Amino acid sequence: MALEITDANFEEVVLKADKPVLVDFWAEWCGPCRMVGPVVDEISKEYEGKAIIGKVNVDNNPQISTQFGIRNIPALLFFKNGEVVDKQVGAVPKSVLAGKLDKQL
Repeated sequence: MALEITDANFEEVVLKADKPVLVDFWAEWCGPCRMVGPVVDEISKEYEGKAIIGKVNVDNNPQISTQFGIRNIPALLFFKNGEVVDKQVGAVPKSVLAGKLDKQL
């Protein structure tokens, strides 16, 4: 399962990470988010030890969502060395997300 990332642990889990990080910004009421969620969980298992995969509930964590200008969800941001290096907005196939993550490894 993907890590739960919050306003409180974002800096430690994402910005200070020594591996690439994929962050899924989502909400329970978002239909496309529910399609992407299981895919993100699959990726978290497949990339265990190689990358950090996490989810941010935008309703519960408005600080991070605002900081990164998240207006549409699902929004998936890819971080490396504390910087956003790629992003994907909307539901896409697993292969698209895995390909973007592979570029950061």
